[in-house]
Amino acid sequence: MSAVTPHRPYHLIVFGATGFTGQFVVDEVARYAAETAGDSALKWAVAGRSRQRLEAALERAAGRLSMPELRTDTEIIVADVSDEESLAIMCQQGVVILNCVGPYRFHGEPVVKACIENGAHYVDICGEPQFLERMQLEYHTKALDRGVYVIGSCGFDSIPADLGILYTQRQFRGTLTAVESFLQISSGSEGFCGHDTTWQSAVHGFADSSSLRRLRKKFGHKPLPVVGVKKRGYVFFSKEIEQYTIPFMGSDPSVVKRTQRFLYEEEHQSPVQYSAYIGVGGLFSIVKLFCGGLLFWFMVKFSLGRKLLTRVALSFFSPTQFTDLSLALWQIEDTCFSLTFFGEGYSEGTDPSEGTPNAKICTQVIGAEPGYVATVSAVVQAAVTVLNEVHSLPRRGGVYTPGAAFYKTSLIDRLQNHSIKFSVRNWP
Repeated sequence: MSAVTPHRPYHLIVFGATGFTGQFVVDEVARYAAETAGDSALKWAVAGRSRQRLEAALERAAGRLSMPELRTDTEIIVADVSDEESLAIMCQQGVVILNCVGPYRFHGEPVVKACIENGAHYVDICGEPQFLERMQLEYHTKALDRGVYVIGSCGFDSIPADLGILYTQRQFRGTLTAVESFLQISSGSEGFCGHDTTWQSAVHGFADSSSLRRLRKKFGHKPLPVVGVKKRGYVFFSKEIEQYTIPFMGSDPSVVKRTQRFLYEEEHQSPVQYSAYIGVGGLFSIVKLFCGGLLFWFMVKFSLGRKLLTRVALSFFSPTQFTDLSLALWQIEDTCFSLTFFGEGYSEGTDPSEGTPNAKICTQVIGAEPGYVATVSAVVQAAVTVLNEVHSLPRRGGVYTPGAAFYKTSLIDRLQNHSIKFSVRNWP
């Protein structure tokens, strides 16, 4: 584990510790710190805008975890994204800043900037492609020059997908050329638990999709070699998971493509063509989804519609939104996810430039509730990997996807011991 010093006394600082997801992250860091107690003990702190709210969050965590020492032994740092000096002071005290303050399109850049300027590594749980790609475009060289690692999307978006593709590549005997993934979420009888920040990110992300297209043109990337899967229709019945399926609208395709480009350009690996889908159930679910999606698409086009969506519609239509952590725990316990990968390629000794693919593989990543259990396990283990295996990360700094940052580390093995399991399956 990276040594701390009097000038940088903490291995990890959880920024946004009073937020909905931040409280789960605090619990996970506290548990991990208890596991590492001793000479190599994890030293950590919490940070946020209000000392009073941070004290209350630690009080609740102490009760949930039966760790009364959290009330007195956990240091508190007051920092605000609107106060550059407070962010600088926070970043000067930690080796890794774990940023839980979203939506990142509004609040993320000041934290990235402060980390780079003050020498702290950065990880987050962002699922917003526009923010993630803009940080790479604008800050990669600066981070590289300062020896700082900025690694976004280290939660459910997009560690299961990004590292799942790496795992599939490693298990495949030959050259893997194409992968389709199918996400299934089982939420029990009470439905899936969501939260306001996630919803806001989705609303503003869809509303500003044209900016993302313009942003991508600025990279000036040449197209990657294509030997792979053809995209399916928008709605289709998947024989693989035996339900109707639509394209997955999250950040996974964006993140995986960035990783595959990095591995192609830096490691000269054959890139995998990737398509992501999510199961939605039967025909009735398709009809509901179509009607809701059409209304959503129309409303995000206008400022009034976005205002209604972010301030009124969520609380009216979604009884599973929670602001109190204790109210959501019972529902989260009944939720889990599975992400199944169907890959094809060319067996060892076969030339990928000739003929059709002649080998297949099926792998799976499964885990607990994606938003607040798998996400916190993933981001904490990502941060710990930065602490313990910084010399295995690429170059000497920069802005990376999880797959690009961690492909030479033990992160997959760490996740196997913390709520997220990777395995090879039989092709159905």
